[in-house]
Amino acid sequence: MPEPITLDHLRRYAVARSLFTPTTLKRAIERLGFVQADPIRAPARAQDLTLRHRVKNYRVGDLERNYAKLGVQEDVFINYGFVTNSLQALMHPRPAVGVPAGGSRPWSPARKKQAQLLLEFVRERGAVHPREVDNHFSHGSVKNYWGGSSNATTHMLDAMHYRGLLRVARREGGIRIYSAHQHELGPIDEAARRERIDLLADVAIRIYAPLPGRRLSFLLRRLRMAVPQWHVELTSALHRAKQRLSHTRIDGVDWYWLAEENPAAAASPDHVRLLAPFDPVVWDRDRFELLWGWIYRFEAYTPAPKRKLGYYALPLLWRDRVIGWGNLSVKDGKLQSDLDYVQSHPPRDRAFRRELEAELDRVRDFLGLEA
Repeated sequence: MPEPITLDHLRRYAVARSLFTPTTLKRAIERLGFVQADPIRAPARAQDLTLRHRVKNYRVGDLERNYAKLGVQEDVFINYGFVTNSLQALMHPRPAVGVPAGGSRPWSPARKKQAQLLLEFVRERGAVHPREVDNHFSHGSVKNYWGGSSNATTHMLDAMHYRGLLRVARREGGIRIYSAHQHELGPIDEAARRERIDLLADVAIRIYAPLPGRRLSFLLRRLRMAVPQWHVELTSALHRAKQRLSHTRIDGVDWYWLAEENPAAAASPDHVRLLAPFDPVVWDRDRFELLWGWIYRFEAYTPAPKRKLGYYALPLLWRDRVIGWGNLSVKDGKLQSDLDYVQSHPPRDRAFRRELEAELDRVRDFLGLEA
């Protein structure tokens, strides 16, 4: 009889399956399928902080520097980030709607005409900086999702990128440089459409498993951002996913994971890791609380007096336990680390102290700092 799966098994499994042996940048992205992006640097962007654990000798900015030759795209999956070409192809073509934060209403005839003129402009030039577009069309500003004013050119480029009319060719100083793009036609029958949706669901599950049932439902509902044209079919996709996955119930919570994997076989090495707030290991905050017994929150947008963990607190993983958090910064070319612990003090064994120093050394190498 198979060994009953416990929460300890799921903890080790969640860590071991996501933090695989470091490989090349291309292979790591292909294995993940999607890497969430975030513009904040504290001390580096989320995509770099995520990849440094999974790519051998990764240095900050390697993804951006090698983007054009990696066979990846910037796009919206369950969030905005970097996706493989094959994953992007499953999501397109999308209908004429705005970006997720801007609403899903169809484009008006005037907006369609604007988009067509802008697309012709991009095709003529091959690749464009948003400033070029703005100088040519003088679009002005619009009210953005948060109530402030956004550049209308940026707003239109974002919408056209989301729809698949444009792609990010590269970045210059962090600014997206766009080129024209055209996706193949989508599936023409119900069976082909369901196959695509199930493949998208499987990519998301592979990144974030194991998942409590409620969070599995939440994750697959987020695919409405990837495929707004099929959002009404996501409930059926959830039912099919549950039939494909392995399942157990622990302390009243249903857990799901990939049928071909065995959580009981996972092992946790003696490693310390400072994880990005959006790293797959810690991305789902409800799953985080179930696995590690405390509440982690991303507080970059929380007013400073109300922060409990810090502006950009990185969860601190020791073996298969998230035991605290760290706020890292660079001052005068030196790494500054402010660490706190759930139990008020760090583990007292030498192995932890040794591995913590090794992790901070890895961060210095990653940032190009002196020891």
